[in-house]
Amino acid sequence: MSGVEQVLVIPTELFHEVGHFQGVCGEVGPYLERLFDPAQISYRPRDEMEQDPRFKQLIPYCLFRHGDHLFQYTRGKLQGEGRLRGKKSVGVGGHICSEDQAGGQSVYREALERELAEEVRIETGFRERLVGLLNDDLTEVGRVHLGIVHLFEVEEPKVWAREESMLDAGFVPIEALLRELDGFETWSQLVLRHLFA
Repeated sequence: MSGVEQVLVIPTELFHEVGHFQGVCGEVGPYLERLFDPAQISYRPRDEMEQDPRFKQLIPYCLFRHGDHLFQYTRGKLQGEGRLRGKKSVGVGGHICSEDQAGGQSVYREALERELAEEVRIETGFRERLVGLLNDDLTEVGRVHLGIVHLFEVEEPKVWAREESMLDAGFVPIEALLRELDGFETWSQLVLRHLFA
């Protein structure tokens, strides 16, 4: 199986047991311990999991806010998830892979820091907090993913895109983003409405 990306998943049934919701849930406490129970998580081939709604891939989804501005970008042609290309996004993050187990900290933290290092350059101080979970069963992409939303309050608007596929990246007034919700991927629409509308 070498060469096949293995991603962390939980049974969708477990998510329903803990408490199914559509949109953003700010009460993360009851979920995290159950979702990361070693008896429940497994690593499976990503290409299979993208089509299998019996499982949810857990995804760190990080937002960067400076005052009343939020970091945003447009997903270019090289972005991994073809179903989201051309859409705007306020979230940075990605899959938790089997390789993330090799680090010295929790696999989740390892994945979050790896994804951030791959996608953005942060050249400012920040405060980070976990603000919610994100679920969207109304879209093909959303049915197989569950987002864990982190908000980074940055001291200066010095967050830069590292990936060429992150187009037109930069900080934009939140008010302007709320006026253009239709151009955003569904997860970003849900988060923008929940946190800022």
